[in-house]
Amino acid sequence: MAEWQTLSDRVNSVAPSATLAVDSKAKAMKAAGVNVISYGAGEPNFPTPDYVVEAAAAACRDPKNHRYTPTPGLPQLRKAIAEKTLRDSGYEVSPDQVVVTNGGKQAVYEALQIIVNPGDEVIIPAPYWTTYPEAVKLAGGKPVIVFSGAENGFEPTVEALEAARTPRTKAIFINTPSNPTGAVWGEETLRAVGQWALEHHIWILSDEIYEHLTYDGEKTAYIGAVVPEVRDQLIVLNGVAKTYAMTGWRVGWLIGSVPVAKAAAKLQGHMTSNVADVCQQAAFTAVSGSLDAVAMMRKAFDKRRKAIVAGLNAVDGVTCRTPKGAFYAFADVTALLNRPLGKSGSVAKTSSDLAGLLLDEAHVAAVPGEGFGAPGFLRFSYALDDDDLAEGMRRFKQWVG
Repeated sequence: MAEWQTLSDRVNSVAPSATLAVDSKAKAMKAAGVNVISYGAGEPNFPTPDYVVEAAAAACRDPKNHRYTPTPGLPQLRKAIAEKTLRDSGYEVSPDQVVVTNGGKQAVYEALQIIVNPGDEVIIPAPYWTTYPEAVKLAGGKPVIVFSGAENGFEPTVEALEAARTPRTKAIFINTPSNPTGAVWGEETLRAVGQWALEHHIWILSDEIYEHLTYDGEKTAYIGAVVPEVRDQLIVLNGVAKTYAMTGWRVGWLIGSVPVAKAAAKLQGHMTSNVADVCQQAAFTAVSGSLDAVAMMRKAFDKRRKAIVAGLNAVDGVTCRTPKGAFYAFADVTALLNRPLGKSGSVAKTSSDLAGLLLDEAHVAAVPGEGFGAPGFLRFSYALDDDDLAEGMRRFKQWVG
């Protein structure tokens, strides 16, 4: 590019997605013939359920589905999402509070664009999903990171949140079950956070996309049900990607007050307009159907969860607590830093260095904790084949020595 061809400060301030960067490099190595075991992307390895695919195929053949739909989504899908919210979250919303988005990321982006002004601060409990702080920056806001460690179950305290609050605090993110830690926040934590947000007039952005993936008798608690008074300042972010193994279909949604939904639809009207009609038809079939397929996948994830935690804790220098939700293991690897590793005796100074060495030398892909606001950790997705999971853990242990 010529010297005058500068890019915007806005885009230059944003870091690339750490998860997609690892996934892209792993795929490039595979394409070059390298046998890589990838724990990188948070993507179920199951196919989308047959009945959902069949509904989409039928929709493809009907010419009425070859056109634009209303920007906020098909009426029947918005109604189904409202009914699903009552079924799963335990409280009532109306279809006109729902906006269907092109994946969960667009829901996150739009939510921030419609509530954040330049200079506003958004509290993000860490470890966090990589996109949160970058989406805040794109809205002109300032991410304020509040770290909670494994000793606290990766759940923040109100005291820590209050210490981070300023007159510019506009919103807080909640993500339970959590990416990357798999933590499931308890009702007591949600109640305390909700009351704190009420007292200080703070928006709550609740990412609930892993809601159906919990284990060991844990159940997802919903802040909109635990603290009903927050609903006017609550924006729920969700989608079909994780629950129904539909990552590639790109259907998410946000739920807020009617003014919030109207603002999001207005913004979306100038961005992408509607989500693809056929994908919405598929999402309608998924959301309005049973959770039987989800139960099957959860059973498989549970088995893998136990296997990967055992495998990680068997690696000298690695410590990993057992996650209660989602499909990630978040391993503390600080004891592997600044020591010789592998046959070449390579030394990693950071967990980012470690992830690079692990991929290059052992052909195992994991995401470094720096991307989640948690240096010293690696995130391993266990949404992969059982045999690959076992082989990757064998390689990791052998490489460390």
